[in-house]
Amino acid sequence: MFFFFFVPVVFSVSMGTFSVPEVDYYVFSIMAVQSWSEVLRSAKKTALISDGKRKVHYLFTDGSEMAEEYDMRTDELILRQLRSKTKLGGAGQWQVEVGERNPSAVPSTDTEIKESSSNPLFIRKDTKASFQWRVRNIPYPVDTYSVSVEPAERCCIIRTTNKKYYKKFSIPDLDRCQLPLESTALSFSHANNTLIISYKKPKEILTLEQELMRELKKLKGTNEGDVDCKTQ
Repeated sequence: MFFFFFVPVVFSVSMGTFSVPEVDYYVFSIMAVQSWSEVLRSAKKTALISDGKRKVHYLFTDGSEMAEEYDMRTDELILRQLRSKTKLGGAGQWQVEVGERNPSAVPSTDTEIKESSSNPLFIRKDTKASFQWRVRNIPYPVDTYSVSVEPAERCCIIRTTNKKYYKKFSIPDLDRCQLPLESTALSFSHANNTLIISYKKPKEILTLEQELMRELKKLKGTNEGDVDCKTQ
């Protein structure tokens, strides 16, 4: 038997003299001999093929869930969302870890839309070789930024010399697999008012992702509109 649960970690973004709260990010803690890869394999999985995407829903033994979307052509991860049970046993809110929800699926007020169009927007969009984050609407020259790894805190930190932006964020994939953070894997660039931070995936992660994709492709995903989705 093993225990598998979510630990919420809350980060915030500072811009000037005010702070903008970020969504809770959920980091899996695995307390037993089973590895993260075994947890994924043992999860009940449902597959759906829609709009050129492979959509996979995972149901874990404790009732926690994960939903992923992959590009059918490139196998790149487009979206990952997580949610756990509430204290009362109900379904919690979905929390986005990779990608972004379809804006039309998330109701917003005019004020929220206006703020999001001008404030820095932190988003994770991975590639096959790297974990990658983008900070949009941040116009400062590239030499304004510094991005560092803090191994003791198991996080990365973005700072600016003008003190206009500060961000601390973790890499849940490394936490789940209990892998160390390496400064040499981190790099960044800036173009078109967007700061792009990349962290080269270690070989353990690349192997895990390749094995998982092989398993997901074995699922007989139904096309959108069919009554039942195939599970495993």
